[in-house]
Amino acid sequence: MSHTATRNGLSDANLQRMAERERAHFVANNPRSQALAAQAAPHWLFGVPLHWMNDWSTPFALHVAHAHGALVTDVDGHTRVDFCLGDTGAMFGHAPAPVVHAVQTQMAKGCTTMLATADAAWVGAELARRFGLPMWQSAMTASDANRFLLRWVRAATGRKKLLVFNGCYHGTVDDVFVDLVGGKPQQRDSLLGQVQDLTQYTVVVEFNDLAALEAALAAGDIACVLAEPVMTNIGMVLPEPGYWEAAQALIRQHGAMLILDETHTLSSGPGGYAATHGLKPDALVFGKPIGGGVPCAVYGFSAELAQRAMQAKRDAPPGHSGIGTTLTANMLAMAAMRATLGEVATDTAFAHMLQLAGAMAEGLRASIARHSLPWCVTQVGARCEFQFAAQPPRNGTQAEHMLDSELEQLIHLALLNRGVMITPFHNMLLASPATTMADVHSLLSAFNDVLAKLTAP
Repeated sequence: MSHTATRNGLSDANLQRMAERERAHFVANNPRSQALAAQAAPHWLFGVPLHWMNDWSTPFALHVAHAHGALVTDVDGHTRVDFCLGDTGAMFGHAPAPVVHAVQTQMAKGCTTMLATADAAWVGAELARRFGLPMWQSAMTASDANRFLLRWVRAATGRKKLLVFNGCYHGTVDDVFVDLVGGKPQQRDSLLGQVQDLTQYTVVVEFNDLAALEAALAAGDIACVLAEPVMTNIGMVLPEPGYWEAAQALIRQHGAMLILDETHTLSSGPGGYAATHGLKPDALVFGKPIGGGVPCAVYGFSAELAQRAMQAKRDAPPGHSGIGTTLTANMLAMAAMRATLGEVATDTAFAHMLQLAGAMAEGLRASIARHSLPWCVTQVGARCEFQFAAQPPRNGTQAEHMLDSELEQLIHLALLNRGVMITPFHNMLLASPATTMADVHSLLSAFNDVLAKLTAP
């Protein structure tokens, strides 16, 4: 690297020196994790049970001993404040007591029978009350929930095409791995093993571009728009004022359905982003956190979509619908969801989360300004992110141009070395009901120290 080169307001030479120091510090202080990583390497693809575990910034996989509340302790005895929270799966903290009790109790009664329990009736009523849609189904993951909803909507509307926003992410749903490249849809090169031409049935436009949305819908062949109400996986992109009100009108005008994937934006409040901001989707998806860390997901239908979906099922020939899996709505998941919705994801919990996230965002901004860096901070509910540009992005293309994987990895590793965990994918942070103001101060102190090292002469 050139010693005079800069990136995002920082010296390349200084970044390289700091990266070497931080890696050496991590290796020296985590011998047990290093030994376990070596033991696992011969038996797991890429050395870990899920290859995403290698996406962290560490020289080898960090191994966890236990996690509770907003703290994670590794096998070398280091306890870190966790603002990643399982990248939202533990949005309400690790091992919340009501969920632990419910799961332990249910384990003694059985985990899975392919039959409903009394918890199902309670959970269904609470989902309808909280999120405003009358009919629901369960899934094991948000990926499955999105995939299943696409099938229901296509069956209900008789249309085949899906519209998504450039840079979107909706789990492992292959249909959405299409981006705009030079203004034209192109299947992502990173998608492994897909032999179908996804661009045949997937239409892509930029977020916040009403004219492009209207033009795409005008053909009258779009079954649904699948979207996060705030883009989060390419880097956070907020809707511009009035965007969703106008977008909803266009979608309805052209006979399409709106599916909002709220896997991340549940952080907006007890009813998620749609309820908090008055949106009226035809369907909703809630994944990772809905069971307090136990794998499960739910998806909801408006009355009209539910009626049309059920009619399509009744009119179809007998046989497998392609929707559902054996473990879906298992007894353990239902018990966890009831405990989470009833006792953990409360109005009081969200008020606490939102307060801390506001303090976190303001503290990050202050530190960035203190070190004269051309970066910004974006927030949605209990979630915020710092991004490497002076102004927040308005679409996926702009958000992608802000990404700097080397710089992100260095910051993440430096924070880990200072006792703080943030999401390994870009720079998102999340506050939980278990997070304290002292935890936020620990984050801000570590972040300020990292920026001081990054900007040192």
